[in-house]
Amino acid sequence: MCGILGQISFQQPIDRFRFNEMRDTLAHRGPDGKGSWFSDSHMAALGHRRLSFLDLSEQGHQPMPNEDKNLWLTFNGEIYNYLPLRSELEKAGHLFRSDSDSEVLLHAFEEWGSAMLDRIKGMFAFGIWDQSQKRLFLARDRFGIKPLYYGLIDQQFYFASELKAIIKGLPSRPEPAEDAIADFLVYRYVPSPKTIWKGLKKLPPAHFLDIRFDSSMQWPVAQRYWQLPNHTNAVGFQEAVQTTGEMICESVEQHLQSDVPVGSFLSGGYDSSALAAYAAERGQQLNTFSIGFEGWEKSEDQYAKLVADHLDLPFFSRIAGKEQLGLLDKLAYHYDEPLGDISTIPTFMVSELASQHNKAVLSGEGADELFVGYTWQQPIAQLNKRKRFTAYLKEVCFGKYLTAYYASAMAMGRFDSAMLIKVLHPRLKSRLPIVPDWFYKESIQLRPQLLKTVQAMDVRAFMGELVLTKIDRASMACGLEVRVPFLDHELVSYLYQLPVTTVYNPDQAKSLLYEQLKSRVPAAVLKRPKQGFVGPDRYYMSYDFYAKSLRKGKLITDNIIRGEALESLLAAKDHWRLWKLVVLEKWWQTWMN
Repeated sequence: MCGILGQISFQQPIDRFRFNEMRDTLAHRGPDGKGSWFSDSHMAALGHRRLSFLDLSEQGHQPMPNEDKNLWLTFNGEIYNYLPLRSELEKAGHLFRSDSDSEVLLHAFEEWGSAMLDRIKGMFAFGIWDQSQKRLFLARDRFGIKPLYYGLIDQQFYFASELKAIIKGLPSRPEPAEDAIADFLVYRYVPSPKTIWKGLKKLPPAHFLDIRFDSSMQWPVAQRYWQLPNHTNAVGFQEAVQTTGEMICESVEQHLQSDVPVGSFLSGGYDSSALAAYAAERGQQLNTFSIGFEGWEKSEDQYAKLVADHLDLPFFSRIAGKEQLGLLDKLAYHYDEPLGDISTIPTFMVSELASQHNKAVLSGEGADELFVGYTWQQPIAQLNKRKRFTAYLKEVCFGKYLTAYYASAMAMGRFDSAMLIKVLHPRLKSRLPIVPDWFYKESIQLRPQLLKTVQAMDVRAFMGELVLTKIDRASMACGLEVRVPFLDHELVSYLYQLPVTTVYNPDQAKSLLYEQLKSRVPAAVLKRPKQGFVGPDRYYMSYDFYAKSLRKGKLITDNIIRGEALESLLAAKDHWRLWKLVVLEKWWQTWMN
């Protein structure tokens, strides 16, 4: 993968040395090469750090111009259908000088403008600068696999793959957004378009910005270009099994496109096992990588090895112990914002392991959302006999409204209004949200089938803001690209349009995926209960670690949390809330010194 950066100045010319320093904060995202482009006036600049997969020659170097050098591109991602798009563009008269997928984006923008986004398939975040029109086009992929941040500060517009690149270029560190502190405690992340810093934003998934830097410039509104379909197709189970298998197979083939070998994360669950099995059938001898936990009978590395041995694939594993809690200090730097997912440590460890053998791996993100793999989805799926959502909203979800139900399922240590007031310092009271679950309320897209509403929430919120951020930062910190074949948007749309009765079977978890696996992996894997990529709960019950990290920490000395509230949480052994606080503490220590 790559790191991208851009700066447009409204006043003085851009300082080359400072800009290149900003670019090189992203060296971990692109250790294979670097490049910068400056306009003749030095009022516009693009930067790029390269991790090479396709067209390893200098012809794939970025920032990349079109033929007459009035368009310049900086791109992070992979376009999986670039070959048919290239063929179509060549027939329209476009001339190519490289074999890269990046150049396809330039010509696609020339040919179709923003409508190009409807045609490309892949994971991406990119910026295109039109020098003749003083126009900047920014876009992010449909699910948020690749990150993109931006902001207008002191008459300078910035965008980058990571916040640290922008902060490096500012004359002083921005102020933390105090309302975002409360958001983090509620959600385990800061939801887009917010960030933890005042004046800086995230571009939400499936959105673009089209900005013209002229005398009449008005601050643009991010525009959505794609969303999940809003209808259901009457498809029976056997037909769905066949079509799903064909689409997964095609997606895996596309995600294996590379001029360097691709490996795979392997947990021994359905999702990653399916990807490894399909890749093995394509003749790919993937290296496979797994993480286990010390002294845990459910440690997933043992199941992963069963799958690797069954498929005759090379297998590498590492065991996590309590000492790995020290990685939180390193992760606070790489994540840029506090991120409270409990699998950040094992995700970083498996990424570090894989990066020693491969530059890219497959991973199973997206499958749980679409195959009804989450525990909070399943009670909702059983309500399918009801025909309409609005008539029974108040009686579903065990007597709770959907937002409250979803917030409770997501919380991992609930911070409602009362808990926020109890834990946060009184000086932050005016910054607390009136409705802590505002992001869930804004994100709900009501569908006739309640399960589809919850699945859409999972795609937008849980996956788009938490899971994919976790996997991107952990892997890119190690110079590793993670590819997610289940998030082919055509596959996602197909599965999302299936009737609930086709996609959900109460007697067999992930029944559509099970049918793909039952002849491909060992029986022990098929019978294994669903388990997230986490360790045993005791791993997160390190109360001495919490006390040592928080009692004399900066959150208390800087009047962010109350000391008496911390003592109350420690006495109650409230490990999930303490986990969020220690993640916030590590972030505060890293970025506020």
